[in-house]
Amino acid sequence: MADSYDVIVIGGGPGGYVAAIRAAQLGKKTAVVERDKPGGRCLNYACIPAKTILHSAEVYDHAANGAGLGVVANDVKVDWKALGERRADVSSALSSGVKMLWDKNKVTTIEGEGSLTETGDVAVGDATYEAGTVVLATGSIALAIPGVEFSDRVVDTWGAWSLPEQPKRLAVVGAGASGAEIASAYARFGTEVTLIEMLDQILPAEDKDMARVVERTFKKQGITISTGTPVELVSAGKSSVKVKYGDTETEVDYLCIAGGRAPDTDPLNLETAGVATSDRGKVEINEYQQTSNPKVYAIGDLVGRKALAHKASEEGVVAVEHAAGVETHPVDENLVAGATFCEPQVASVGITEAQAKEAGHDVKIGRQKLGGEGAAAVYDDRDGLVKLVVDSEFGEILGAHVVGNRACDMIPELVNTMALEGGYQELARIVHPHPTMSEAILDAARAVDGWAIHA
Repeated sequence: MADSYDVIVIGGGPGGYVAAIRAAQLGKKTAVVERDKPGGRCLNYACIPAKTILHSAEVYDHAANGAGLGVVANDVKVDWKALGERRADVSSALSSGVKMLWDKNKVTTIEGEGSLTETGDVAVGDATYEAGTVVLATGSIALAIPGVEFSDRVVDTWGAWSLPEQPKRLAVVGAGASGAEIASAYARFGTEVTLIEMLDQILPAEDKDMARVVERTFKKQGITISTGTPVELVSAGKSSVKVKYGDTETEVDYLCIAGGRAPDTDPLNLETAGVATSDRGKVEINEYQQTSNPKVYAIGDLVGRKALAHKASEEGVVAVEHAAGVETHPVDENLVAGATFCEPQVASVGITEAQAKEAGHDVKIGRQKLGGEGAAAVYDDRDGLVKLVVDSEFGEILGAHVVGNRACDMIPELVNTMALEGGYQELARIVHPHPTMSEAILDAARAVDGWAIHA
């Protein structure tokens, strides 16, 4: 038996690295097992690279189309090599920062692939490490379309963000958050983008009103959108991919499959350690992230409904606090906001209008277009919308939804209001700074009772 630890975290992504640091803060001898780079997939291959490229797309779009704002730039072009180098530099810097935080908190890094033993300890290669508590934080892996394999021309989301060249034509299958972000970035760089979704709307998890706003804007950006059309045939060649969906056939330089992910549990040896999983392969947990083996906890994409980095981070905190015996509060997934960084951004918390009605609520709706606010003209952000879904009896906010260029920065106010059990009545009386896009939240709250000032 190799060294023993109070806490061993398998996986150093946004859930795992936070869990390890919190465990160390609580005085626990802690180790992280990571087979790749500190920060895991999110930091090195997903969230951070995606947002880095999306920011470059935003800057390029503003520079190329700024004449209406009084800023004229000539010969604006994309330097694909430099763009890729910056993406890599950002991830490298943040990965080094995670390692620095581990070292600062005296967290041991164990390189390799971790798995559970029959006793709930951790095996890495030929070594076995004794653990008082194990936190599983291995995240998820990309799923291809049945009958289709990933290749040089058929790529997953990381493949899309790291293409060696800017494609002239790109098809994206799956119009959820990841697919919408990829489509939005490439379209603004000038690539011809086709976005294909088998369900009846893009951004299927979002409120229909918000999805409509994004779809209209995407079409203005030149994105071809097809909904209700599953992909029926993919034929990849050396330099292109033929795709058939519905009654349409197209040929593109690359096809990105962004339709789904599965928990990365195969290496973990769950059954041997007595860790139960659901029919969908998710690890079963209690409210404190504890599995059927009380020594083992699981967080992030391995559990729950939402695959979000910020959810994983908080679950990591809850897991190690519960294991340490200190007071903690379970994560309420209904109060975990979704954030999609396409153009325009989409952010939401709680349930949609349709879900509220299906649940039997008598609902009231407050809507405010961003274009009604003074800040919209100042910041050229007219296409967005704030929508509040409210229970009519007491004014409880059941769901809050925002579309706009800074929606992901606007949603925390609504999360906080819901978490603190405030209603739309409180929001309608909170003075918001002027001129800001947040004033649309104020008007949306007032619109519930029909007295929005700027509607």
